[in-house]
Amino acid sequence: APYGFTDASGHVTGEAPEVARAVFRGLGVGEVRATQVDFNQLIPALNAAKFSVVAAGMFITPQRCRNAAFSIPDYIAPTAFLVPKGNPAGVHRFEDVTAKKLTVAVLSGAVEKDYAQRLGVPPAQLQVFDTQDALLQAVLNGRVYCAALTNISLNDLVRKNPTAPVEVTPGFTPVIGGKPQVQAGAFVFRPADAALRDAFNGGLKQLHDSGEWLRIVAPFGFTRDNLPPPEVTTEKLCSGS
Repeated sequence: APYGFTDASGHVTGEAPEVARAVFRGLGVGEVRATQVDFNQLIPALNAAKFSVVAAGMFITPQRCRNAAFSIPDYIAPTAFLVPKGNPAGVHRFEDVTAKKLTVAVLSGAVEKDYAQRLGVPPAQLQVFDTQDALLQAVLNGRVYCAALTNISLNDLVRKNPTAPVEVTPGFTPVIGGKPQVQAGAFVFRPADAALRDAFNGGLKQLHDSGEWLRIVAPFGFTRDNLPPPEVTTEKLCSGS
């Protein structure tokens, strides 16, 4: 949440599923059947032909691009930390976690684990959890000092737990080897389904350009600031440039 999740009524919703439904409607597809899958199994299950597209807000990374075909960027989102109220240790970057000898929680299958490792967080200071609620509980019970995820996800988590004594740090873009790690989410297809991906890209661009995208995603905490700028492309993100 809020990228793709099952609500209390059992309906799969979120930013990515709702955008996907709108794109497919524009392509004449009247019915979209959605199933929630563990995040780290999304691409393997896609390539096993268990479904046709991943609509889960997945970031475009070179490693993932070797195994699947991404759409044009759907949105951009910075990283942030969930920290105890007041952020007493003053953590704002992964480098702070290392320097202050703190422990950080990350979500299984998400990019923050890779960022933490590449920015020097030792294994002993890194813990992996399967759900966002588990990240929150780890911070609340002191098992970790902070949890790393996109600011959109963490802000959503705080909104859903208004009495929890935590807060979200300002968003930032990790810089690794002198290169900013722009975090852009997209939809994912099998490499053999290039025609489907290309048709989807046309529909997604139309939603972006018309302003309809913003209407769809606003209930999930997205704003105009999350629209990908023209210079952020799938080709650049896949190549790591």
